[in-house]
Amino acid sequence: MQERTADFIASDEQWSTHNYHPLPVVIASAEGAWVTDVDGRRYLDFLAGYSALNFGHRHPALVAAAVEQLGKVTLTSRAFHHDQLGAFCRELAELTGTEMVLPMNSGAEAVESAIKVARKWAYRVKGVPEDTAEIVVAGSNFHGRTITIVSFSTDPVARADYGPFTPGFDIVKYGDAQALEAAIGPRTAAVLVEPIQGEAGVLVPPAGYLAEVRRLCDEHGALLIADEIQSGLARTGSLLALDHEGVRADLYTLGKALGGGILPVSAVVGSRAVLGVLKPGEHGSTFGGNPLACAVGRAVIRLLATGEYQNRSAEFGAHLHARLTELIGRGVAEVRGRGLWAGVEISPGGPAGREASEALMARGVLCKETHDTTLRVAPPLVISREDLDQGIDAIAEVVCR
Repeated sequence: MQERTADFIASDEQWSTHNYHPLPVVIASAEGAWVTDVDGRRYLDFLAGYSALNFGHRHPALVAAAVEQLGKVTLTSRAFHHDQLGAFCRELAELTGTEMVLPMNSGAEAVESAIKVARKWAYRVKGVPEDTAEIVVAGSNFHGRTITIVSFSTDPVARADYGPFTPGFDIVKYGDAQALEAAIGPRTAAVLVEPIQGEAGVLVPPAGYLAEVRRLCDEHGALLIADEIQSGLARTGSLLALDHEGVRADLYTLGKALGGGILPVSAVVGSRAVLGVLKPGEHGSTFGGNPLACAVGRAVIRLLATGEYQNRSAEFGAHLHARLTELIGRGVAEVRGRGLWAGVEISPGGPAGREASEALMARGVLCKETHDTTLRVAPPLVISREDLDQGIDAIAEVVCR
C-alpha cells in the first residue's frame, strides 16, 4: 500500500507546476482547521483559501446538506429542471445583490463563461464589429489554466508550449489606472480584474484603483468583470473583496468556497442586462447546477447570509496582520492582504518559499509558497484564536533570524 501511495506522489510531482507543486503529505482525514495524514500526524491548515475550504473541513451543515441530497437525486439530464436549481440561483443572487446566476463547476469555467458573455454583449448591445472585441486584463493575473485563459497570462510557466494563443486580450500593469486608461477604447468589451491577486502573492491594488477601473468602464461603455474566485465569499472580511472599495461589478465570477470544500461549484453572477444576452441553448454545462452542487451551494449561502464568517475574517484577520507585521525587518520584507488572507514576503537571504513551506510542514503547519519568495496564508474561517497564533508562531520560527 505504501509503495502504491509513493507512485501516486511521484506522478503528482511529474505533472504539477511550480505554483501547484504538492507538499509530500498524504491526507487521510480532516475536520475543522486540522487535517491528518495516513500515519496519524495532524497538521494545521493554513492554506484553506487555496484549497477552497473557507468554512473548514467537514463543516457539519455542509456535510448534512450533501448527505440529505445524496438520498434524493444527485444528477439530472439537462432536459429536466430540479428542485434545487431555482432556489440556488435566487439565493445566490440575493446574497450578492445581483439579478441572474449562471452555475458552472470550476473557477476556470466561470471565467471562460464570463468572457463569452462579455463578447456577446459587446456585439449585441455595445455594437462592436463582429470578431473585434477586446478584453483588458491585468498582468500577473491568475484566472485558470484553459488555453484561452493562459493566452492572457504573463507567467511563462503557464504559457510555455501551449500556443498558438487566443487573440482579443490586452494586458496592462495591475494597479496602474493610467495604463488601463490608455488601453481601453471603443472595441473594449470588458475589463477583467482580480480585486486582490492571490496567485501573484496576495497583491492589494492601490487605494482608489478599483473605483477608477469602474469609472473608466462607465466612461467607455465597457463591462467590469471581477474575478472573486479566491477573494470572494468572506475571505477578506467582507462578502466580496470589491465591497471594501464600495465598487460594484457588472459580472462576478465565484468558485472555490462556493462548494464549501465538499465538491466543485462555481458561478457567474451579474445583471440581467448583461447575463441576459445568453438565450436558451446558447451556453450550458453537463454538470453545472446539478442537484448535489446546488444543495451544498445553498448551505454555503445560508452560512454567509448570517454575516458571521465575514465578521470572523475581519476580526481574526486584523489579529493575523498585526502579528505578521511585527515580523517585518526580522526575516519578513512585507505583509500584504486583507482579512484572513495574507502574503508574507520573505526577506532576501531568507529561506525560499518552498523551503519555508516544508519547514512549516515539519512543524505541523501546512502553508504554500507562490513565486518563490512569498508564503500565502489563508486559514479556514472557523479557526480558533489559539490555532491561529500557533500557525503564526511557526511562521516566525521559520522565517525570522
